[in-house]
Amino acid sequence: MPDSQALDLADFEYELPPSLIAQKPCAVRHESRLLYLDKATGLVSHRMFGDLADLLKPSDILVVNDTRVIPAKLTATRSTGGTIKLLLLRPEPDRDGFWQAMVTPIRRLRTGETLLVQGRTEQFHVKVSDVTVGMDGHKRLVVYLGQPKEVFNLLQDAGQAPLPPYITRSFADNKNRQNNQLKQEDDLERYQTIFANAPGAVAAPTAGLHFSDLVVTALEKKGITLCRITLHVGPGTFKPISGSIVSHNIEPEEYTIPHATATLINSARSAGRRIIAVGTTTCRALESATVQGVLQSKEKASTSLYIRPGFPFQIVDGLITNFHLSRSSLLVLVSAFAGHTALMNAYKQAIENKYRFFSYGDSMLIL
Repeated sequence: MPDSQALDLADFEYELPPSLIAQKPCAVRHESRLLYLDKATGLVSHRMFGDLADLLKPSDILVVNDTRVIPAKLTATRSTGGTIKLLLLRPEPDRDGFWQAMVTPIRRLRTGETLLVQGRTEQFHVKVSDVTVGMDGHKRLVVYLGQPKEVFNLLQDAGQAPLPPYITRSFADNKNRQNNQLKQEDDLERYQTIFANAPGAVAAPTAGLHFSDLVVTALEKKGITLCRITLHVGPGTFKPISGSIVSHNIEPEEYTIPHATATLINSARSAGRRIIAVGTTTCRALESATVQGVLQSKEKASTSLYIRPGFPFQIVDGLITNFHLSRSSLLVLVSAFAGHTALMNAYKQAIENKYRFFSYGDSMLIL
């Protein structure tokens, strides 16, 4: 397998018909398709996600990310009447009520300016506190949202699901305001996994979206063990690779490995059981917290781990993942795990077989 020095960005490009970008989730979570890639042979088979238990061993450990996506997308109005789109990213450390936000357009905004946010039942005021620059080189705002209760009310009443930009369907086209609101609330629910518990992500750990109670019951009935970690998916998930593969970096993200999870996984590995990460976020958290083959428990740690071909995986034996954007760090990570040639061939077959791509799309199992 070539290492990252032998690959360039062009090796992670592929042509995708726009019609294969999923604009909405499956009506039933586990009715998404599942492409199964055998790492040892490179062979691909086509299944349904509901078949997952049949493809795994009773001794397997599945590790899921239980982060919960916050309704971080806001629409605000300036005093001049202009419309501003905000994506709240994270609270400022040690500054209650202050948040970093990606904002469009940002050019004419000034510190001290107050923006009006119209919620479903009341109005809110967001004050522009400062302008900063993120690791991606783009300007961001620091905004003041109010005291914790006010922030909670704002997000619950006015926040929308922070769907990625390639989901282009518009609720504004629907003249029925009540039906429009119901569709937005549906996204707030469906852009969460059934494991979602710890609020803090601005994007879903999408590999987990395919799990349903029925699938979990089938896994448990077979003897497969599920355990949890938390990694709050941050804005780095949207950042494309613009330079070389080697020089790319990822913004820090907060993660937690519970003591019970670390103990279970270390014991399972000692017994020769497979550890299967549900999603690239889970994979990054597990590999970030591993020292000399031993998984450490962590409480609100930070990781900017960027996995590329040549990375020495220490914990993860299998991976469940979605289909990722061309030229993305996520595609590079999955290539590092599966092997570049095998992965790109699998993507070719997925396109030929009209799999649905990206966040609301279909899934892959790599073992």
